[in-house]
Amino acid sequence: MKLTHRHTLQAWLFLAPALLLLAAFSFWPVGYGSVLAFTDYSLIRETRFVGLDNFRYIFNNEMFVSGLKNSLMFLLMVPFVQVGAIVLAVLVNNRLPGIRLFRAAFYVPVVTTVSVVGIMWGFMFHEQGALNYVMLTLKLVNAPVGWLTNDSLALFAVMFVTLWRGLGWYMVMYLAALQSIPSDMQEAAMLDGANRWQRFWKITVPMLRPTIMLCSILSVLAALKAYQEVDVLTQGGPMNSTFTALYYAYDQGLKHLKLPRALAASFVVSLFCIAIALLCLRYLKPKHR
Repeated sequence: MKLTHRHTLQAWLFLAPALLLLAAFSFWPVGYGSVLAFTDYSLIRETRFVGLDNFRYIFNNEMFVSGLKNSLMFLLMVPFVQVGAIVLAVLVNNRLPGIRLFRAAFYVPVVTTVSVVGIMWGFMFHEQGALNYVMLTLKLVNAPVGWLTNDSLALFAVMFVTLWRGLGWYMVMYLAALQSIPSDMQEAAMLDGANRWQRFWKITVPMLRPTIMLCSILSVLAALKAYQEVDVLTQGGPMNSTFTALYYAYDQGLKHLKLPRALAASFVVSLFCIAIALLCLRYLKPKHR
């Protein structure tokens, strides 16, 4: 059907409310904040353009550099999230008794608020908490482990919580993709003698590639923007070992009121997000014949 100017106008009218909200609460703040990252913006004095001074400051600041490294460390969990989500999606895609209950159970962490997650895992990771109790009972360790008080372990503990929270979300996305794969493709492969493993690699994985690309980009962005779990579990400690780049921006902007430095840190994080998302688009893009 040929689209007319009337159809185009109707489409834009339907999009207008959402676009206005995005412009007011996303595009304008991001654009204006990016401009202020190059100034000495203050609430009480005149704003002056300072060029790259804020960026020089943060890259000479050990806390920001360490936070940026920690943010990049969060990327290590992306493959585990994606592989785990695909495995869970394949498992819960079977028609078994009580499978809906398992799907709901895996999705519960996604809808649980960060404050509740922080309290729960704070108890779990406490030196007298459930995790250490189980490990001591099984004689896996000789003394309680300071999961959130040991500067060598705290970051990995926070990363695990982030992985735990995100697994159900990506599982649902992969489950929807699995259920959209035509069943006749699987049946034809079975008639040709393909076993389950061959059908998975030759049919399921290629058909999931667009979803893998989307979920990988979303998980990369979530990893680089890690903040909430850090705030509720460690507040950047111990010894600033769990500081991330975005938590540094929060610390500078809201705690110390150094808004230009916070905006510069956020700008750098945004550039990393864009660069890695483009890499994902380049190397995970589905190949069409």
